[in-house]
Amino acid sequence: MKRTNIQEKLIKAKIKSPIKQVNISSIYEILEQNQFERDTIKNNISNSTEVNSINYNFNLLRAENIFHIEQIRSICVTYRLRFLDSSLFKGTIPEEAISKIRQIEKEHNTELNGYKILAPSKLFKLKDKDDPILFAPLGNGYYYLIHKWGNDLHPLRKLLMWPFKDLVNLVWFTIFLSLFITLLIPSGLFSKSTTFAQFGLLFFFSFKSIAAVVVYYAFAQGKNFSNAVWNSKFINT
Repeated sequence: MKRTNIQEKLIKAKIKSPIKQVNISSIYEILEQNQFERDTIKNNISNSTEVNSINYNFNLLRAENIFHIEQIRSICVTYRLRFLDSSLFKGTIPEEAISKIRQIEKEHNTELNGYKILAPSKLFKLKDKDDPILFAPLGNGYYYLIHKWGNDLHPLRKLLMWPFKDLVNLVWFTIFLSLFITLLIPSGLFSKSTTFAQFGLLFFFSFKSIAAVVVYYAFAQGKNFSNAVWNSKFINT
């Protein structure tokens, strides 16, 4: 029996197919136009600028992808993230995100711009793999989530970033840590019996030492609280 030549079968299927045949030049024009559109989108992301409004067909938007700036700010402060112009992003925008933007532009017959990205601050300085999310503005403080890529955030990130949320949290963290360290000091280290006054004195010295380290680190590194840096464009914050 003669072996089946898949290429010949494909040619026969192509001849019988009702799909309109196109010549090489037409295919080239389609691919060239596709690449031009993708390059335009990449350029808009790399050179993102503020826009007043974009003409959307709101009947085609997915409600679960629409977020207000205050909702985004809340997440940024809780997890110590940044919400900045995509032009500051130093990572790589995946091709899947470009395809989604191209699809939205065709559906709404408009050109998107003013992109924002929500991600850890280090992603705006060097490449990494943590959870960036690409947004496009809708106007009036609302943003449309286009695409999320990379790995999810560490499950303990919210807890680890809790002390950096604001000054109150940092003070409570310093108190709890000082209390924990004081409890680790063996009883009777400085005398045969531990009194409440001795415990309070040890706690005071522990708190003062830890507070000094925290203050020194904050000023030396130029750090600030999450509620002040979530949309800051400066590195040393």
